[in-house]
Amino acid sequence: MSILEIIVFLPLLAALAIGLGAPARFIALSASVLVLIMSLVSAIQFSTSIEGTMQMVSTRPLLEMDGFPSLSLSFGLDGISLVMLLLSAIVMLAAVLVSPKEEELERNPRLYYLSLLLIGGGALGAFCSTDLFFLYAFHELALIPTFLMIGIFGAGSDRLKTAWTITIYLGVGSLILLVGLILAVSGLGGSTFNIEELTALASESPMASQMQAWVFLLLLVGFGILVSLFPFHSWAAPAYAAAPTPVAMLHAGVLKKFGLYGIIRVALPFAPSGAEALLNVILFLLLGNIIYIGLVTIAQKSLDRMLGYSSVMHMGYIFLGLAAGNELGLSGAVLLMFGHGISIALLFAMSGWLREKYGTLDFDKLGGIGKQVPKLALIFGFAAFASAGLPGFANFAAEIEVFIGAFAGAEDGFGWIQWATIISLWGVVISAVYMLRAYRSIFMGPIPKKVEAPGDVGWNTRLPLLILLAALMAVGFVPEILNQYIRPAVMVILTAVG
Repeated sequence: MSILEIIVFLPLLAALAIGLGAPARFIALSASVLVLIMSLVSAIQFSTSIEGTMQMVSTRPLLEMDGFPSLSLSFGLDGISLVMLLLSAIVMLAAVLVSPKEEELERNPRLYYLSLLLIGGGALGAFCSTDLFFLYAFHELALIPTFLMIGIFGAGSDRLKTAWTITIYLGVGSLILLVGLILAVSGLGGSTFNIEELTALASESPMASQMQAWVFLLLLVGFGILVSLFPFHSWAAPAYAAAPTPVAMLHAGVLKKFGLYGIIRVALPFAPSGAEALLNVILFLLLGNIIYIGLVTIAQKSLDRMLGYSSVMHMGYIFLGLAAGNELGLSGAVLLMFGHGISIALLFAMSGWLREKYGTLDFDKLGGIGKQVPKLALIFGFAAFASAGLPGFANFAAEIEVFIGAFAGAEDGFGWIQWATIISLWGVVISAVYMLRAYRSIFMGPIPKKVEAPGDVGWNTRLPLLILLAALMAVGFVPEILNQYIRPAVMVILTAVG
């Protein structure tokens, strides 16, 4: 087996072992550590001198039938999927580390850890797949345990309603996406599901402009629902507020990036003229994410809801990088997918700890607890700075690339994208407002008499927080750590788009 096959199937086999009776937490933690180590080995072995083509490719043909696209279980990495692989591996390990011990779970602990591994394995498979069928299938595999975890292990009296809401929303999004993918494959000859071959066909024999417009629209709506693009965003914040902490980390930090990854990997190369035709629509929608959802975020009165809407808001910046359509903007979008994934996972991890220890996340019921939990307050401050886009963190470097890339071409006259970029800059101010307000409300001021001190975070929680924070700061200080992988892959996408 290739290293990518081991990375993808190890969590799935570990989930099977847990289902058959193996120690749940030990197996999940061991599998997550091994996945991260092998992902780092893959990054070391990855050659940045090769012009953005897929590397470490493994292909196992499954179906060759006349009149049906060839189907293969195939995996491979370019710079973009490598970054997504590293993001998935880091967040999956952190999510397992912050999970309750088996004896602390009131309900089935095997199902809990089994579901986490299925979510992580599904994400890994989706990002590593070079076959369109399995890219879709692995993502759907990750969604099923997400619904179960919210409904069974979630917080709040309305968790079942929330689970059904997210099931309906994401189910509809997946169906629309499936129709768009089928239409795209059919329009490109219907002979293969291989993404590289389909990209080459789209470049050599592109679909008619009207066909591209329909394909891109379906893919944009399908992927957009999965990524909570405005106005398809209303499922996200309630779902993250109700989800168990590790699930919120994995979904907001990793799975949500699948929609963005799909637009980069599939929608833009397959239907570039469709993307160009809908550019102004995309600009309007991303401003809805940044400005409207940003103002909604400021209005929130509890940390979990605020973080949920914050996650939705920041998707607008990534769409701005995609809309830029140049190397700097698209590279910044990919880098921001990594930075946001790490930072929101870090914030949700601390949010879950606060809910467990204090029994509430309402701002008006907390306050001044920085004196009780100084270590947590320090790490939360760093995470808040990262989310607000301060220098020294991956988010800052990525947002700078996005804004400069989106503003390119202003010397030839202002277009809609330049005006959208100027308006989007106000999102930085909005982010600072709600993050600093949250920090002040939770950690500063007098301590309410009814708040009891639980003690500061121990090493079992501090370790995953520090792993996530270290990743944020390492890429923030040296963005070239990831940009060296991203740029060649972005250039291949842009060449295919033309």
